[in-house]
Amino acid sequence: MSEKKRAIFLDRDGVINKEVGYLSNPNNFKFIEGSIEALNILKQKGFLLIVITNQAGIARGFFTEETLRAIHDKLIKRLKQDGIELDDVYYCPHHPDFTGPCDCRKPNLGMILKAELKHNIDLTNSYMVGDTLNDIQTGKAAICKTVLVLTGYGKEEQKNIGSIIPDMIFKNLKEFAINI
Repeated sequence: MSEKKRAIFLDRDGVINKEVGYLSNPNNFKFIEGSIEALNILKQKGFLLIVITNQAGIARGFFTEETLRAIHDKLIKRLKQDGIELDDVYYCPHHPDFTGPCDCRKPNLGMILKAELKHNIDLTNSYMVGDTLNDIQTGKAAICKTVLVLTGYGKEEQKNIGSIIPDMIFKNLKEFAINI
């Protein structure tokens, strides 16, 4: 069996790109300053880069999976211009109030477990990076190291830290990438 790989599981909105509520238009996709450089640093450090994102706007009817693909295509194309390749992108299109329960919506582990199996990932040597305590809860359940970034909802979420405590807190994705 091949050697297990280390991964960075990345929430998308508020971590890689600016949080705009329900991102439903590819033209509104804007990278957070330093996030492209951060992804490059993480790639150079030998990590797989895997986006895992809840996209309840699909279940709510705010946008379609086709629109989401266009947003992700823009993300992937822009990163390729800098020589950065994402290893995978997973999304949950569900919302319990609209589609019922599912196993993929964070904090459930469906997306991480699919990635673990597909890419032969060592979860204990991987990181879950997010801007919400929901992301941190996901990482803890997966036995990953957890990182709260203070972009997106991160600053507000930091005030609510209680029973769910991130292993690390960084100003942004770039600060995390430089310091691990």
